[in-house]
Amino acid sequence: MNLKTKITLGFVAMLLLLLGTGGYAYYSLRQLDRASRGVLRANLYSVELGQQMLGALDQLARPAGAAADTAGAAQFARALRAEAGNITEPGEQQLVADLQRHLGRALGPGPGAAPAEVAALRRLTYQMVALNTRALTQKIEQANQRADQANRNQVIFLTLAVLLALALVGSVPEAAVQPLHKLTAALSHATERNFSASIPQESSDEFGQVARAFNRMLGQLREYRTSTAAELITARNRAASIVNTLDEGLLLLDADRRIILANPVMCQLLDLPAEQLLGRPASIVRLENDLLQTLLKPLDAPSRAAALAEAPLLRITQQGEEGYFREAIQDLISFNEATDKTELVGQLLTLRNVSDFKKLDQVKSNFLATVSHELKTPLSSINLNTKLLQDERLPAGERLRITGHIRQETQRLQRMVAELLDVSRLDAGSGIQLDVQPTNLAEVVGYATATVQPQLADKHLRLDLQLAPALPAVRADVEKTTWVLINLLANAIRYSPAEAALTVGAAVAGGFVQVRVQDHGPGIAAENHDKIFQRFAQIPDKTGYRGGSGLGLSIAREFITTQGGRLWVESELGSGSTFCFTLPVAA
Repeated sequence: MNLKTKITLGFVAMLLLLLGTGGYAYYSLRQLDRASRGVLRANLYSVELGQQMLGALDQLARPAGAAADTAGAAQFARALRAEAGNITEPGEQQLVADLQRHLGRALGPGPGAAPAEVAALRRLTYQMVALNTRALTQKIEQANQRADQANRNQVIFLTLAVLLALALVGSVPEAAVQPLHKLTAALSHATERNFSASIPQESSDEFGQVARAFNRMLGQLREYRTSTAAELITARNRAASIVNTLDEGLLLLDADRRIILANPVMCQLLDLPAEQLLGRPASIVRLENDLLQTLLKPLDAPSRAAALAEAPLLRITQQGEEGYFREAIQDLISFNEATDKTELVGQLLTLRNVSDFKKLDQVKSNFLATVSHELKTPLSSINLNTKLLQDERLPAGERLRITGHIRQETQRLQRMVAELLDVSRLDAGSGIQLDVQPTNLAEVVGYATATVQPQLADKHLRLDLQLAPALPAVRADVEKTTWVLINLLANAIRYSPAEAALTVGAAVAGGFVQVRVQDHGPGIAAENHDKIFQRFAQIPDKTGYRGGSGLGLSIAREFITTQGGRLWVESELGSGSTFCFTLPVAA
């Protein structure tokens, strides 16, 4: 049974009890009224008539003459007739008949009423009055008993009504409020994110339905919380992983400039653990750390943008290595729905590592200086030799020698310009255009060594060719491969001491043919083996020579890699260098 039906039945029962009580009271009052009216109409009226009859008898008993007797008799007769019409009690009819008989005798012939008859009438009248008086008393007693019974019944009905009302007052509000208390407690736990406090399902009424619906909601909230918590943990871990793995230093301040986040890079740069940063005011930490003092200066400036624009690069030394960093500050803005305004909730300070850009800028400057030097030297030589050629006294043999020097310097300039053009094509994404075909490496080696023969002669270097017999053809671009070999030979000649030996070898290695150029120069440290293949790389030797433009080996590796091979160096300081490259054997 649902709660609505229970409450309705309770109020219906109360209403029926009130109606019953009121109906019984109305019925009792009607009965008492009817009884009182009957008593007044029957017995009391008869008593009044008896009183009238006794007065008439008194008049008859007085010797006042015939007229008075006649009036008394007439009055008695009227009252007796009225009494005859108002007979209500047993024996009253007989008394009225006796009165009528004695009245006739008393009014018989002769003067005056007979005293004996008058006495009989008086006695009978007293009997009639006494009879009605007794009946009146009895009826009054019965009416009192009925009134008392009605009062008792009314008290019983009122008591039952009060008890029922008290029962309803005690049960209905409790039945309505107790489930609400349980629901309120469960809602309080739910607002505190405790979704395990369900409502016991003790009935099938409306509150039982509410309890089932609420418990289903709690179950869905638990599932949602579990999934949401997992998603939040995943998102937090992902965000923390991103922040912790950034190579930039991050420092997050709240609206009161209290440090709420510092990633490992920033902690390392500040040389402070996270425990000494998080939760502390930046205004206090800056007094203990010079770098943080520098980072926070733009926040105090009237124009932050101008302060950041004029700020130099921060040079920070970490573990003995110097790095350059650029600071950036970002205001964090949030919309406050309560005030309908945007508010500043904090600042994000970042330190971006621009060491590579700084080094690149330095490499660019060095490259420009090197290229300027490399261009100046051959141009000066060409200019000087041109002036010498203008002297008509110069012998023919000397002219040929000077012309040969001019041609070498011109070739050197052409080679440098070609390298720059190749680099520009690679940077532009044009790629390297290759004419790959089966190629005889022995012919490539022969052409390359013939090209550098004058340079070998100038330094009195010996060339040792160690080519395996019957080398298979390789898939290669003849021009690019020859350029690579000439470049490797030129570098070997440049770094080889006078009268040393240079070895050029070629042998089959699996599905490739490996070519090597070995010199007896100063060698290259292991940590520089990869660096020398980077663009604009300059590795000075112990004599201070910085080499050419720093592009040759970078372009050579691009040429070989594009053809499906590999270019590397094997070297140690003081033991010379061996540059090797491979090319695939032609099918």
